[in-house]
Amino acid sequence: MSQFTSHMDTALSEARAAAARGEVPVGAVLVAPDGRIVAQAGNRTRELSDPTAHAEILVIRAGCAAAGSERLPGYDLYVTLEPCPMCATAISAARIRRVYYGAADPKSGGVAQGPRIFSHPQCHHVPEVYDGIAAGEAEELLRSFFAAKRS
Repeated sequence: MSQFTSHMDTALSEARAAAARGEVPVGAVLVAPDGRIVAQAGNRTRELSDPTAHAEILVIRAGCAAAGSERLPGYDLYVTLEPCPMCATAISAARIRRVYYGAADPKSGGVAQGPRIFSHPQCHHVPEVYDGIAAGEAEELLRSFFAAKRS
């Protein structure tokens, strides 16, 4: 039996780097079935002028390119914020095994909030979901980022 290793610290580092670039501080890490980190990213929507350049989408794209496949069965995704509906749909389409996320997103979430993509009857694949991983730190990053934007 293998021991569980969380990669949320790496995702939080990516979120901090995103904030330093002026992006909403969300970070994601994609982990292969053998436990290797195959991709890590923070949001880059402003930098790339791309509304789809969320951290989750960026790591899914990199993971699929590395695997040479549009599907990532057996892969795990760590993300600092509850995935939005777009990202949740991409997670399902990629057939990601597990999603671990930090902060809940009552405004724009798509997993436990809002449309609850994985509960939708048209969802073809439902990953295992674990929430609240390092939620306090992820929430504080977001709070601080938006407080600085407002001041």
